[in-house]
Amino acid sequence: MNSGDAALAKAKNRARLRRGMFILPSFFTALNIGAGYFAITQTIAAISGNAMANRTLTHLDLAAIAILVAIPFDSLDGRIARMTNTASDFGRELDSLADVITFGVAPSLLAYVWGFYFLPDTINPQLRLHLIQAGPFICFLFLIGGASRLARFNISKDPKPRNPGRPDRKYFVGMPIPAAAGLLAATVHFCGGIPVQAWWVSCLWLGLVGLAGFLMVSTWRFWSGKEIDLSRSHPFRLILVMAIVLYMMIRFSEVVLFSIALIYMFSGIWARAAYGWSRRRRRGQKTEAPRLPEGPNADLDPHHT
Repeated sequence: MNSGDAALAKAKNRARLRRGMFILPSFFTALNIGAGYFAITQTIAAISGNAMANRTLTHLDLAAIAILVAIPFDSLDGRIARMTNTASDFGRELDSLADVITFGVAPSLLAYVWGFYFLPDTINPQLRLHLIQAGPFICFLFLIGGASRLARFNISKDPKPRNPGRPDRKYFVGMPIPAAAGLLAATVHFCGGIPVQAWWVSCLWLGLVGLAGFLMVSTWRFWSGKEIDLSRSHPFRLILVMAIVLYMMIRFSEVVLFSIALIYMFSGIWARAAYGWSRRRRRGQKTEAPRLPEGPNADLDPHHT
């Protein structure tokens, strides 16, 4: 084989390798879509006529777990595309469509079925009717908020949060849709998939779903985690921490995932409140400038004789 044939073969091998690199991020996106589709089918199975009570619990819990499992898939496809320099418009559009299915449609349907569909007939009929009517509407608003969040993210070049943080860090503008979906799914998983039976729990659920939808369309800052560098040659400490967190998430998934979801949600709320307080304090300090004494004897102490 002469040098020309060797160079041609080498170029073909590089082209095959690059095509494989392009497929890898889309593979994780496909896993994301698959998890969302599985969550939808499990939620529908929970309300099927032949589903027994214990089967219903299993279906709803599996739907919540599928949504939670899809979150790392969604994170990996973007990171892999950036690390391998294989980001493309097709990949970005496919990722957005996958997020609408897995983190929009699936959690909104799960939130409705778990929080409102199984309310018993023993509670006040009028109150039950209002909750059953308000539940789908708020869950629909969650879906619209998630889709709007994705659309804004796709068209924003360098978005800035309303309450800017440290200049050396990157933040999400508004709560990311995977985090909002994870909050709903972690709550269902924390309760073991047992549907809501008390009216006051449905009221709390109504508020939580609505709050998650609002946080997605807000312009408040949320931690992005993009400063975590997985491409370093020896990130031993980071790997150790990640291994411990992964073990805790698997061993005590109900409590750990629910706690992480709540902490992340309240971190954005706290950041916005702290920024508002500091801004009002600075304004107050500017308006309360010291008043200088006036008159010819201004420098004299009025109590001096």
